Amino acid sequence: MESIKNILFKEDTYKTKENSRVFLDKISLNTRTYFVFKYLQLLFRNRRVAKKGLYDRRAWALSSYEVIKLIENCGGRFEIEGINNLKNIQEPVVIVSNHMSAMESMIFPGLIAPFMEVTFVVKESLAKHFLFGVVMRARNPITVGRKNSKDDLIKVLNQGKEVLRNGTSVVIFPQGGRRDVFKAEEFNSLGVKLASIAGVKILPIALKTDFWGNGKIIRDFGKIDRKKPIHIKFGEPITIEGSGKEQNKKIIEFISDNLFKWNN
Repeated sequence: MESIKNILFKEDTYKTKENSRVFLDKISLNTRTYFVFKYLQLLFRNRRVAKKGLYDRRAWALSSYEVIKLIENCGGRFEIEGINNLKNIQEPVVIVSNHMSAMESMIFPGLIAPFMEVTFVVKESLAKHFLFGVVMRARNPITVGRKNSKDDLIKVLNQGKEVLRNGTSVVIFPQGGRRDVFKAEEFNSLGVKLASIAGVKILPIALKTDFWGNGKIIRDFGKIDRKKPIHIKFGEPITIEGSGKEQNKKIIEFISDNLFKWNN
């Protein structure tokens, strides 16, 4: 994983170099088809590794980094800020982010796993998915059914607390699903509740990943729009106080303010 740190994490910011936009800009290939084909190649290779029980944190981070490079090779332009806020973390944290596309689930391991053990809260259906399931299960996610919100809450708090106490950070998307438009009322306080009960800090991430659209037929493989930069910003870790209401409000403002800036 040192190789990823040396490429992406030398500074507090990372920006895709213009010459990373390869020949696909210059010839009449279907970028979406090329992207999906290359991504599926990576996925099936990772499935083989996972089935052998070898898909560890390093393999996860490196395969995710390959997705980052594939996105760049298809014309994606990353602008990542606040990297030092991630690099300087010395203990497990709860990580919360808005959720716009399939991209964040694919690239977050390449951004986060080089520095810490990490897992995700995901839908049970994703852990059972015929394509993604074997890879996802290899990284021991916390799964929720989304049929009974109370049961999901209890499960995330109980399992999440145990995971954090064992030294693994937890990524949560509090919106409960992908949203093209960020609405504060849809951003629940589950991440704050988990951080509070586990006695850890919470790290907010704001992102704009509509470069990778949501498909109408196959939701994970929508259109690619090379005109849209990919923005990711890591905020400062936040200590939860009292009910955490003020901290959740602060996280929502952090995401909203950055989205406003990126959209204007």
